[in-house]
Amino acid sequence: MASHAMFAEIAALAGDPGRAGMLHALMDGRALTASELARVAGIAPQTASGHLGRMTAVGLVSVERQGRHRYHRLATPAVARMLESIMQVASDLEPPRKRFTVGPRDAALRRARTCYDHLAGGLGVALADALVAEGFAEFSGDAGIVTDAGVGFLGRIGIDVAAIAPRRAKGAGRVLCRPCLDWSERRPHLAGAIGAAICSHSFERGWIGRIAGTRAVTITPSGTRVFREQFGARID
Repeated sequence: MASHAMFAEIAALAGDPGRAGMLHALMDGRALTASELARVAGIAPQTASGHLGRMTAVGLVSVERQGRHRYHRLATPAVARMLESIMQVASDLEPPRKRFTVGPRDAALRRARTCYDHLAGGLGVALADALVAEGFAEFSGDAGIVTDAGVGFLGRIGIDVAAIAPRRAKGAGRVLCRPCLDWSERRPHLAGAIGAAICSHSFERGWIGRIAGTRAVTITPSGTRVFREQFGARID
């Protein structure tokens, strides 16, 4: 169990507006430079570097060096789950406001987005629903499994589950399949190594595409066809 001191330190680090902005920017799973994160958070580069140093030291963020550049990303899937949970609580506790028409970016985030390295929003929930309905996955509380039928289905669309399991064993035992409560849909989408594999495979096959400057993703015409006809997902 975490000590009170560690709990307080992590809460304080995530609670600063500048650091929160940078952590939120890293929720799409990509690695960004300090200057890119500074622009997103609206703070000076020197301030961003200081924040990133503190978050790296405690284990919220990891750093990758490539030539002269240093790229930052969320250190673990657990950090992404923490941030998603905070967003859900913040949404629940936010004071009610007058109804207004939201912009296209808000609608796009609700429809389909990345949650660290897996799919969320309406698309993520629809895919999870379809996998469960077809008997390819089963959820129970915070746990999930991929059935034998699910392994076969994933193989048919190009995802080798047998190849994922050994990598998972070498990567500190990441869960293969689990539900993740979606903060906008308030129902589970699919996380874990399988959720990450479906997300990356969807990008590689051109079923989805990134929208610059946001976690939202677009669903391409071929993606719409695959998600409906092969997964059996109900998407708009």
